[in-house]
Order: sequence, then C-alpha cells, then structure tokens
Amino acid sequence: MLKEFKEFAIKGNMIDLAVGVIIGGAFNGLVTSLVDNVIMPVLTLLTGKIDFSNMFIALDGEHYATLAEAQKVGGATLNYGTFISGLLNFLIMAFVVFLIVKAMNKMRRKEEPAPVTTKVCPHCMSEIHIDADRCPHCTSQLGEN
Repeated sequence: MLKEFKEFAIKGNMIDLAVGVIIGGAFNGLVTSLVDNVIMPVLTLLTGKIDFSNMFIALDGEHYATLAEAQKVGGATLNYGTFISGLLNFLIMAFVVFLIVKAMNKMRRKEEPAPVTTKVCPHCMSEIHIDADRCPHCTSQLGEN
C-alpha cells in the first residue's frame, strides 16, 4: 500500500489535486463575492426586497416576529427561507461558473492539426513521404493518390 501511495504521489496526481483544491478555494471566494456583492443586490431589487432569512415556520406553535427572536428563546423552527436562499446562491454560482468556464474555453487556443506530410503505400502499407511516386520499401510504382 505504501508503494502504491508513493507511485500515486510521484506521478503528480496528488500535486495536481492539491493545486486544484487551492485554486478552487480561491475561485469559490471570488464567485461568492460576485454573487453576494453584485448579483444578489440586483436580484433583491427585482424581487421587491424579499428577505428570505426571516421565512420560517415555528414548530412549537408560537408566533415569532423574526427568526432571531425564535432562536433567542430556543423555539424549534423550520427555516425554509434559509434553504431557499442557499438554493438561489447555488443556482447563481453554478450559472456564473458555467459562464466563466464557457468564456475560458473560448479563450483557450485551439491546436491546429499538423500538415500531412506522409501517406501509406497501398502495397506494403509502409509510411512514405507524401510526394513519393515509388515506395522506398517495396519499390512499387505509386499512382496519384
């Protein structure tokens, strides 16, 4: 098992994974800031300043004005507003990440295929230069291909 771990670490998989986790953490902070500071304020204006954090159901039958008040007295609550807020954050973050990945893929340089410089002899199946009219391996006369 130690030998397998050593091979795993030497191949660079562990380093690649560590770099991915570090970059992912930094990227998460960037996307969270974008969602919290740019997208959510605009969304709040569009939804009429709905405060999802105070949407809850008191399970003990009492009525509380705010979630903080219910939590202060130790009342059991079902915090569906917090869930909705988390769900919206997730959907917005997923969409932002999608847009960023799409933009990065467009920016990524596409590799152009190398020009064809060889062909295969139809008689001996050896690879030969594209301009050859006779195969150097089997000496067959080649026609126009």
